Amino acid sequence: MKSILLAATLVLLSLSTAMAQTMYRWVDKDGKVQYTDMPPPADAKDVQKKTLAADTGPADGEMPYATRVAKEKFPVTLYDTDCRDGCKEARDLLNKRGIPFTEKNPSVDAAAAAALRAAVGGLSVPTMMVGTNPQKGFDEASWQAALDSAGYPRSNPFAKPAPAPAKKPPPEKPPVIDDGIPTSKPPSNP
Repeated sequence: MKSILLAATLVLLSLSTAMAQTMYRWVDKDGKVQYTDMPPPADAKDVQKKTLAADTGPADGEMPYATRVAKEKFPVTLYDTDCRDGCKEARDLLNKRGIPFTEKNPSVDAAAAAALRAAVGGLSVPTMMVGTNPQKGFDEASWQAALDSAGYPRSNPFAKPAPAPAKKPPPEKPPVIDDGIPTSKPPSNP
């Protein structure tokens, strides 16, 4: 009975954290204003914490059918912190494929930490949950396979086509040389 109550509590807590995302605004040591979803360093000045709506992706009605079905059956959650390259590569992979996902930071969110511990037995980041299937640590091949098996499209359906390259102007005609002196007029016939 206790395990059912604990599981229900974890689900409710994870749903409540999925509704909002925390963003930070601060001024760094060089006087530049920074915005991030990770807590600022200790030497940051004028720190402001803001809570934003979590859903920043396309509305379900705008998603392709396959993506909507995969999202409904196997929602993706990314647990990460400021773990540098691993977390950045994990986030970049999901964005590149156009995967709708919820991002949670277990270092600042107690409910996310509890859910991550329950799923993988610790606070290993990055961790991707595809439904109830955890992918601990970033390994592109295994993450791609987990997303493929859940039915997510391989290519990003929301990617905008790259702009066409600018046309180069026609090359200028080389100057005509008459008696070793460049000139723009054609040589005269004697």
